[in-house]
Amino acid sequence: SCYDQAHFISRYTHMQKIIFPLVAAVGFLSIGGLFLAGFGYQSGFLDLGQAFTLMRYCAVAGISGAGLSIFCILWQRPGGSTLAVIFVSAVFGLTAFYLPYRQQLLAQKLPLIHDISTDTQNPPVFIDVLATRSGAPNPPEYDGAEVAELQREAYPDLLPVVYVNNPEAVFAAALTLINERGWTVAGNELASGRIEATATTRWFGFKDDVVLRIQPGHGGSTVFDMRSKSRVGLSDVGVNAGRIRAFVADLSAEQK
Repeated sequence: SCYDQAHFISRYTHMQKIIFPLVAAVGFLSIGGLFLAGFGYQSGFLDLGQAFTLMRYCAVAGISGAGLSIFCILWQRPGGSTLAVIFVSAVFGLTAFYLPYRQQLLAQKLPLIHDISTDTQNPPVFIDVLATRSGAPNPPEYDGAEVAELQREAYPDLLPVVYVNNPEAVFAAALTLINERGWTVAGNELASGRIEATATTRWFGFKDDVVLRIQPGHGGSTVFDMRSKSRVGLSDVGVNAGRIRAFVADLSAEQK
């Protein structure tokens, strides 16, 4: 009857008004929870295990929400603001899944090391950061020959760099780059050619310590070495190697 059809349409429309917001909420909540994991750990509200668990839950919720959002778009073909909200929710859900998934893939692909140095035979030594590094799970000492071999296999391009400019010029340029990056300088000594600093990651606030060694080479040249080590974690998922590569690239550009 007409009454039954009208009743069905009314109930169906009411369900749409409930289902679409619920589906959209999954994507927004998953991306929000993902960033909460990082800032929760950074603020001390969550420990590292709790933060990683929350990330896994958000990844599962994100990919599920994205699937539901895409299904709703294909099934109902909503328009206007409803389509926009559902689409954004799907993008957020996919992002909430992709970020942890990418980190997991990197952790599986790269070796379980967190101490990277351009000189693995005689790595630069931490001195000035020791006070702030006290109590960190990873000790400041270099991890030895096994780690050096793993690094050579994973990052064979990370080697000492020789610049034609004198140590004073390289030292000044390196210190400028450190300040531009916003790293916290723990100490710098031109006489010994050592600069130490701490880099803090944006999302989780992980602190990685960096030491630069700038020594005279032959004929007025400079030998540059850099070491970057995480305070926590077995694997740095390539962060320390990436940090050294980027720094050396910028420093080399300055020395031309």
